[in-house]
Amino acid sequence: MNEESAAKPRGGVLKWALWGAAAIGVAAVVYIIGQSSTKPVTKTEVATSGESSGGSSGAVATAPATHDVSKKLSHVADGTAPPAYPFFDANGKKLVPADFKGKVVVMNVWATWCGPCKTEMPTLAKLAQEYAGKPVAVVAVSIDKPDALAAAKAFIAANAPLKLYNDPEAKLPWQLKPNADGMPTTLILGKDGLERGRISGEADWSGPGAKHVIDKVLAE
Repeated sequence: MNEESAAKPRGGVLKWALWGAAAIGVAAVVYIIGQSSTKPVTKTEVATSGESSGGSSGAVATAPATHDVSKKLSHVADGTAPPAYPFFDANGKKLVPADFKGKVVVMNVWATWCGPCKTEMPTLAKLAQEYAGKPVAVVAVSIDKPDALAAAKAFIAANAPLKLYNDPEAKLPWQLKPNADGMPTTLILGKDGLERGRISGEADWSGPGAKHVIDKVLAE
């Protein structure tokens, strides 16, 4: 066997080895992508998303979710006071949840980069309309950073009679005890300022389940 014929098998083996390595590499990339698409969102990732995405203004055309508030309500912190963590109204006035004592408060934590938050917002606006003139306050606190505040203002303006409140440090979800379990998170506070329940994720605040819950707390 001459040198040329001896080299051919070795070259063939090398070629197949390279193809095999490439296939393994592609499989590894696909696995990593799959894992990253299913892993839980961390606090750092949420903060980064808020900084990098400006969101969009205006009301969402998507139909509101049909999640029953009365069925989604959890009671992980009933009877406790929310943190005295400050946020700001549209005029820059500093507020804390205790400033709304004397009213039943539906405090919604949201952001323009959160799709479910924007989908449920029109239902919160309907809730505010339903209880206009009664001691009920729907307080939608945006955790949008300053560079996305204009988009948040425009979105809330399209969902009257809601007013804009903002936490520019985006720390409110992690000031809650226990921490917010997702976005959006909504707390229901009694007239004494203490928590009566909360909902993690999107809900339909215009449905009968929401009215049942609010009326019950209002009657206390």
